Amino acid sequence: MVPEDVKARLASAWIATRAFVIRHRLLFGAGLGGLLALVAPLVWLGSSLPISRALEPLPSRAIILLDNRGQPFARRGAYKEPPVVIKALPKPVPAAFLAIEDRRFYHHLGIDLVGVTRAFVVNAKAGHTVQGGSTITQQLAKNAFLAPERSLRRKGQEAMIALWLELRLSKDEILSRYLSSIYFGDGVYGLGAAARHYFGKPPEQLTIGEAAILAGIVKAPVDLDPVDHPEAARRRARLVLDAMVDTKAITPEQAREAGQVKVPVARAALPVGGYFADWISPRVKSAFDGAAYGEVKVPTTLDSRLQRLAERAVARGMASSGKARAGQVALVAMRPDGRVVAMVGGRNYRQSPFNRAVQAKRQPGSAFKLFVYLAALRDGAGPDSLVVGAPVTIGGWTPSNYEGGGGRDLTLRDAFAQSNNVIAARVYRTAGGPAVVKAARDLGITSPLREDDATLALGTAETNLLELTAAYAAVASGKMPIQPYGRPRVAASTPAVLDPGQREALLDMLGAVVQEGTGRAARLSQRAYGKTGTTQDYRDAVFVGFTGDLVVGVWVGNDDHSPMSRVVGGDIPARIWRDVMTSGLKAGLIARDSPPVPRVSRGEPRDEEEAVEAEPRPHRVPKWLRRIFGL
Repeated sequence: MVPEDVKARLASAWIATRAFVIRHRLLFGAGLGGLLALVAPLVWLGSSLPISRALEPLPSRAIILLDNRGQPFARRGAYKEPPVVIKALPKPVPAAFLAIEDRRFYHHLGIDLVGVTRAFVVNAKAGHTVQGGSTITQQLAKNAFLAPERSLRRKGQEAMIALWLELRLSKDEILSRYLSSIYFGDGVYGLGAAARHYFGKPPEQLTIGEAAILAGIVKAPVDLDPVDHPEAARRRARLVLDAMVDTKAITPEQAREAGQVKVPVARAALPVGGYFADWISPRVKSAFDGAAYGEVKVPTTLDSRLQRLAERAVARGMASSGKARAGQVALVAMRPDGRVVAMVGGRNYRQSPFNRAVQAKRQPGSAFKLFVYLAALRDGAGPDSLVVGAPVTIGGWTPSNYEGGGGRDLTLRDAFAQSNNVIAARVYRTAGGPAVVKAARDLGITSPLREDDATLALGTAETNLLELTAAYAAVASGKMPIQPYGRPRVAASTPAVLDPGQREALLDMLGAVVQEGTGRAARLSQRAYGKTGTTQDYRDAVFVGFTGDLVVGVWVGNDDHSPMSRVVGGDIPARIWRDVMTSGLKAGLIARDSPPVPRVSRGEPRDEEEAVEAEPRPHRVPKWLRRIFGL
């Protein structure tokens, strides 16, 4: 028998043991639960961290666009230089950034609790954000690896990446990546690029004052730009110098001397801008292949001299427009082979970078008649073929001439020169919609065209100025289609040849427009060829033409399609065109004309009601003649 006192002690021990196990089980469970509560968010945050990107090289470099003489005229992309080596920099240079951005950089593990607490107190007293608590490591994590969003999740990711970077990289490596990636304004990233951009020297040669200016930019690259806002940049630089004295990076005497440094009055790099640069930039991405830092120089076809002449002509033409209510303008200049040498996409690039020469789809008006008359020439007609000028109705549509004039029978040459709408409609009906569309396609028009729409004869289908100008370049060169290009080509494709007889006839008619027709304002000292275009209610005015070895197209109108005040293609556009050509000829940038093309005669009409072929084919009535008279 077990004594009662033993039983009591055993029972007491059992109860105590059981209580201990239960108590510690709860503690263990609570501890495990707490650990899971801590780890789970870390796993959730870490699962979407871009850790694999953390040690990748910095992004690609900028491109410098060169004109056809090798001179730079624009920059595109972010300008960067190779990463800086901290030990190669003068000690005050990194010290300037540490003093103003993260004084305890070498004493924390990516998150500075002291700095966060200090910032919290300062901001609480001020009632708004005055001081930030992010370390340089956190800034690197934020700028290099995370999207610019504000959320608790992103702040958590930022802290995790900062800790991860501190464990993987040395302090100097972190500082190097930070200094090599931060934004200094004007498309410049990294200390190396900023030193060259603002001071024209490598970062290893920066003075204390220059380092203070650059360190000051980081907080607000636009508002503290030393070129655009020199006083603000100078005040910020003094704050940096004071911080450097506080951290004993420099002496007060050095700070006073460095405070006398001159802020840069100009940038060493090129300004970003230009309609041509915007147009060509997507086409030069291949230039980045294999390049990591600095700048890639890419040759283009732009002739900066002609570009300046074009911009000046546009400015003068629009300034003299008076009460024309013409808000915008576009110009394209190319060689007959398609080399684009000048481009103006609007009155002011800074105010409106929208490129109306390329991006705007507008009606060309009578400038489209080039394709209508080419279809007629292919059908057997000639410049002297006579066409009835009486009103005509096609599918319920009855065209009328400008200001109601017309009614006379005219040759194709005279009708084209006078931009007669009624005869253009008759020619369209006779040649047929499919033939007109084919002529446009052959000369390079790719915009949508409806074969069953007779109003196409008057240029109601929308296209852009670049494409339209290239179509006229096909006539100038005698080859089709002409593909506009902005980078020098090693070997161009072999286009088809425009029938010599048809080209000669087109030149005859285009010359008549300038010499005696609606384009008289475009007359030059040498033979010129072109066509005017005006759309309904004066919403668009166009002149496209060529002389020597330059083809130029000009459009004038309003972005909202509102009417101008009786502006026609032979008015402002023709005057701008003539200004460019006259200046170009004077500067020797346009070839002097070869002997004038002789007037083309394709037979004399026998009477007012009959159109005769240039070289009548015996024993057969021409198809052109049969269609006009219903034979």
